[in-house]
Amino acid sequence: MPGSADEPQVLVFHGAEAPDGLTRAGIEAITEIGDAAPDGETFETEATDDPGAFTADNLQQYNAVVFLSAEGAVLSADQEAAFQGYIEDGGGFLGVHDASAAQPDSEWFTGLLGARAADGGPDGAQKAVVEVGDRTHPATESLPLEWNHTDVWANWEENPSGSVHTVARVREQSYDPGEGALGWDHPVSWCRDYEGGRSFYTGMGGTAESFGSENLRTHLRGALLWTTRLARADCQAAISANYQAERVTEPNQEDQLDQIGEPHGLAVADDGRVLYIGRGGGMPSSPVVTDWDDPQVGLGEGTLHVWDPESGEVTKAGSLDVFGNKGGGEELVKNEEGLLGITLDPDFAENGWLYLQWTPHEGIDREKHLAERRLSRFTFDLETNTLDTASEQEILSWPVQVHSCCHAGGGMDWDSEGNLYIATGDNNSSQFSDGYSGNNPEPSFEGTSFSDARRTAGNTNNLNGKILRIHPEDDGSYTVPAGNLFTGDEEGGGKTREEIYIMGVRNPSRIFVDKETDWLYAGWVGPDASEPSTTWGPAKYDTFAVMSEAGNQGWPYCMGNKQPYRDRNLPDPETPLDWYDCDNLKNESPNNDGLVDLPPARDNNIWYSPQGGGPDFPRDENGVPSYELDEQELKLPWLSGGGQAAMNGPVYRYDAESDSDVKWPEYWDGKWFVGDYSDSDPRNAVLLDPSNATSGGLPVHSESLQDIVPIGNDGVGNLMDWRFAPDGSLYVLDYGRGFFTADSKSALWRVTYQGGPPTPLPDDHIGPKGS
Repeated sequence: MPGSADEPQVLVFHGAEAPDGLTRAGIEAITEIGDAAPDGETFETEATDDPGAFTADNLQQYNAVVFLSAEGAVLSADQEAAFQGYIEDGGGFLGVHDASAAQPDSEWFTGLLGARAADGGPDGAQKAVVEVGDRTHPATESLPLEWNHTDVWANWEENPSGSVHTVARVREQSYDPGEGALGWDHPVSWCRDYEGGRSFYTGMGGTAESFGSENLRTHLRGALLWTTRLARADCQAAISANYQAERVTEPNQEDQLDQIGEPHGLAVADDGRVLYIGRGGGMPSSPVVTDWDDPQVGLGEGTLHVWDPESGEVTKAGSLDVFGNKGGGEELVKNEEGLLGITLDPDFAENGWLYLQWTPHEGIDREKHLAERRLSRFTFDLETNTLDTASEQEILSWPVQVHSCCHAGGGMDWDSEGNLYIATGDNNSSQFSDGYSGNNPEPSFEGTSFSDARRTAGNTNNLNGKILRIHPEDDGSYTVPAGNLFTGDEEGGGKTREEIYIMGVRNPSRIFVDKETDWLYAGWVGPDASEPSTTWGPAKYDTFAVMSEAGNQGWPYCMGNKQPYRDRNLPDPETPLDWYDCDNLKNESPNNDGLVDLPPARDNNIWYSPQGGGPDFPRDENGVPSYELDEQELKLPWLSGGGQAAMNGPVYRYDAESDSDVKWPEYWDGKWFVGDYSDSDPRNAVLLDPSNATSGGLPVHSESLQDIVPIGNDGVGNLMDWRFAPDGSLYVLDYGRGFFTADSKSALWRVTYQGGPPTPLPDDHIGPKGS
């Protein structure tokens, strides 16, 4: 292998006609980086503009070769062959800025670089924001999450994302990218293992002044540590081809639910078994009873299946008779109730307890169109993979209207203290408010409003449209931990529910609690308006938020970053009243039986509309947005909308002690997975700034997962749930291609990492132990 462990050497090659000031600044920076490094990480620097240095024998003395100010530099065929042999023998390469223009006719060198600069990019240096997405590579681990840097920014002929490991991007919204702009995904620094060696490229270093930046020097130092073999790093984690996505369940047999029900949630046991539920819809040919005079109206089969990774076999563990099989169709016919959520007891491996959120068919009120939502604990036989339906212990229940669809929620998870979080939908119709705030007080059935989310999500005395937090006890009861939103004693009692942790959510079907921080992550689906309205307020905003304490996320009064809707009320709900004041909310609905004065709405981290991600508008002196479409600013350009059904995912936590050969790499540690049911909308891993994450801070970086969690009809076409397993693999539920049924595309998928360990391998690593 080239280079020395005792006295590492770096060759800096630059063009003979390169700008003198730029070249000298770059050589000086690299020399000082090598000289000033801590013990065991120093290296000697030699600079040359002589391509004659590229012989097989001469290159063997160098641990890494840097191309600096090398635009147009041309090696002869023999010299390039010597350099190629050097890389194949395990040598390192660092390309800086216009190295992307060196060897312009060489296909091999293009592969070494990873991308070529495009013609017609922006002229001159500009200040821009660099997003640092890799928090583990020595080139980026100690840099700020967001870094203001002045440099010359190139566009690329082809975007290398997915074929290289991107460690940093430049945010195009922060400067003028000119012709050939790449959009939100604009890599600026990347690396990969290449033909036996190591290749790192950065588009920065385009001005002499830039080499004076301490951050750029830190960046170059880390890149050189890896390319010289003084440090190990993973340059494979963001390369799409290193992931294998496999469908692990077969299609159901005809008219049976032997493999999977209508997918609606999953949980993974410590031993790797995956338990997943079906809401209540059968196969497309299964009969559906919609006649309220029929005692079987809405009767569905809520299923529990188990997939065993050791055998690769599916077991149908049991089923429950649920209300919820009412198919599609017009309003007042379809229904989203059923078997909605699953979570395993923290001691599941010992006690076999699992918790289900469901709507029993038994006991529905067919006259008033009411039902009971229930949280129940069941015992699961760990030896036979069987649900003991007779073991049910009812933990908590509350009424729901089942006259008009929709928004049942269902997500559940635990924190590190054994508190259980339970997400419930707002139990409100999608109609009767023109797709804006669900606040129409007028429609009702047998005395129960079904189009006024102020009755539910905005009501302090109702458990719908909430995320509840309780502590289940061994005897089947529960206690309420300190710190929830209400005590139950406000105004003398009877106006609040102490189980409420978060209020003001619309349809939070998926939640996740990161046990390292006990932060709660949730996503929920927005209303149906395709555009903002200057009369009624924002368009449909699907939403994601991270929460560290109790609060009000705003629905149906405010959405996004506290963008208000217009109030409406009797006697004429079609007449717009005042804009809601997000900081001083009042529930003045005739359907409210809770407090009038509500906790203020909070900012959410992510929201997106059919126009794109993070819509925002100029605001007047009262803080009311203009809601003029042509004045809209999209703060999150990596998000697009359309079909829109937000599917919150997990925060990945890397287990260094695990010997799993399929676990996702440490690169993903701490990243939050957010996605959408529709594969036409993004699936991304995002990075938040811990200093403002729980106060509505926008993500500082996003990584596309579209090529890792495969999209399309033969991929995960309709994302329904996703969770990491103890072995670090990712399980994903595909809902299927219809609604309210299971079909041949309904499936459980597994995504594993196949990229191998960080490089250089331990025997080739010459730096200090642990680096």
